[in-house]
Parts: sequence; C-alpha cells; structure tokens
Amino acid sequence: MKPVDLRSDTVTRPTAAMRAAMAAAEVGDDVYGEDPTVVALERRVAADLGFRAGLFLPSGTQANLVALLCHCARGDEYVVGMDAHTYRYEGGGAAVLGSIQPQPLPQAPDGTLPLAAVEAAIKPDDPHFARTRLLALENTWHGRPLPLDYLSGARALCDRHGLALHLDGARLYNAAVACGVPVRTVAAPFDSVSVCLSKGLGAPVGSVLVGDPDLVHAGRRWRKMLGGGWRQAGLLAAAALHALDHHVGRLADDHARAARLADGLRGLPGLEVDGAHTNMVFVRVDPARRPALAAAARAAGIVLPGGDGPVLRLVVHLDVDDEGIARTVALFAGVAPAAATIAP
Repeated sequence: MKPVDLRSDTVTRPTAAMRAAMAAAEVGDDVYGEDPTVVALERRVAADLGFRAGLFLPSGTQANLVALLCHCARGDEYVVGMDAHTYRYEGGGAAVLGSIQPQPLPQAPDGTLPLAAVEAAIKPDDPHFARTRLLALENTWHGRPLPLDYLSGARALCDRHGLALHLDGARLYNAAVACGVPVRTVAAPFDSVSVCLSKGLGAPVGSVLVGDPDLVHAGRRWRKMLGGGWRQAGLLAAAALHALDHHVGRLADDHARAARLADGLRGLPGLEVDGAHTNMVFVRVDPARRPALAAAARAAGIVLPGGDGPVLRLVVHLDVDDEGIARTVALFAGVAPAAATIAP
C-alpha cells in the first residue's frame, strides 16, 4: 500500500526525472564559486523573483538567519509575527548568533501583521531602545497567501520609516499560484526574499536567498561563518532547477486536492474543518477520537501529524494523489462516531 504522508510538504521524494537530472549535473566547488549548476540556480531564482543576485543555502532557516544578519547589526531589532517561523521555529538564531532583538506582534487571522501595530512598535532614535531596522513577513502563513495590497502597504510603511522588508517565502510559489500572478509580483515589495525549494516544489534540499548584490555578497560570508558553504552542490541545485521547470504549475493540483479533502471531511461527526488554504487543511478533532484515529491511520498506511492537540494540519503535496485523498476521507469517515461534540 502506497503511504500517504500528510505531515508536511517537506516529506516529498525526488521523482525519477529529478534523480536523472541530479545524476547528469555538472558540478564544481561552490565555495570557490565554481559549481556551474549552483550558479545557474542562483541566477534563475533571482531573475524569476525580479532580483539581481541569489545565494543557495542548505535550509530555509539558514536563509532567513542570513537575511536577518545582513539587514541588522548587534543591538538592532526586527518586527515579526508572534507565530512566524523566523521567530517561533528557528531556534532563536537571530538573537543567539546575531544579538538581534525580535519584536513579536500578534498576527491577524489572515496572517498579516496589522500595519498600525507595526508602526506603533517602531522604536524612536533613543539609546534606551533597540534600533528597529527590519520588518519580516511570511508567505504563505498557515497556507494563507498574504493579500497583494497588504504587501504594498507594508512596503510604503517601511519606506516612511527607513526599514528594510524581508519575506520568509517558504511557500512563495504556492502563494503566487493561489493569487494567479507571477512569483515576482509577490516578491516585488521586498528587499530580500528566502524561497524554499524542498517543500511543495519537491527538491530534496535547499533554499535560495535573493536580494541586491551587496546583500548577497554579505550573505555569502555569513553562510560560510554558519557552516553552510557548499562543495559539489550542483547535484542539489540540479534537483531544484528541475523542480522550477516542472513542479510550479502543478502546485495548483495540490491546492485542488486539499480543497477536495476539506470538502470530503466537512460534515463528518466528531470533527470540523477549521480552514483549507492552498495545500493545507486544518481539522479540529474530538480529542476522545484521537487514539482510534491514530490506530486506524497506521493500518491504512496514512501518516498524520503527531501531538495531542485538537487541530490537525494536513498538508497535500506531489506525493499525495487522488487515491490518497479518497483513502484519507475514508479513514476519517470510518472512525467518526455517530454523534460527538467538538472540544473548544
């Protein structure tokens, strides 16, 4: 039975065609700037997003950290969402390694940071305060693409206050496909963007940070200091280039399957669909049903997120096909009680 792994879109496996591209890749030592496939990837992503330079890094966490280190010095501050990945899920790297202070703010339900709250959080030029240098946003956020007009407003706010604007674009291509615009349209308001290639796009490893040449030059030094210098990384860059050539348009298939999954789960007793956005479905499950659901999932070859909270995040990706969606709906239907009350 083919497994259906819904924990994240990071669990994708390279396709046969991607593996062939990796095997055929021309490589060199990237620390010396001599890997032609890495250079091609960096130029490709920078051009696609409308920037002049790019830097291939091992992970989105390192790409975001390098961006923060480039924009902020010791004692500086960045404004960020309280539930944003750069603040909550990246080990406090900016504070630990860069002495950069985060100023977290509550996010609105759509993932935006209210611009009035951002403006109120900007510190005056006073030695009592950290210096506010950067606003960091995330797209998508819990699967939600940030509204394009909101991004323009954030750019205008940063321009008024002399702040830089960084995007954690871990699922940037999902956002662009959902909004029906070129990816460079979503990236245009930002001074730097990190984009992950190993989530919905399906490459095995890596993110690219784009910005102006000075930022990328500084970022290359930070990458080396953080232990992220590549050697013959063209093997991985070839996988990423294949993903950009073949896996961007098909993100719409993931979005459609996620919508189909949400439709199939709505109305089942003992659970409710909290939301369905791009490739993610959030399902609130009666906690009393979780043990039975976990046991049934194992028997059905379906891998669900762990934890004992009431909400499951189900993520659709290129390794989840129509049969996997149908099997998942059947799983939940099979363990649903005749009637149940959803815990708050």
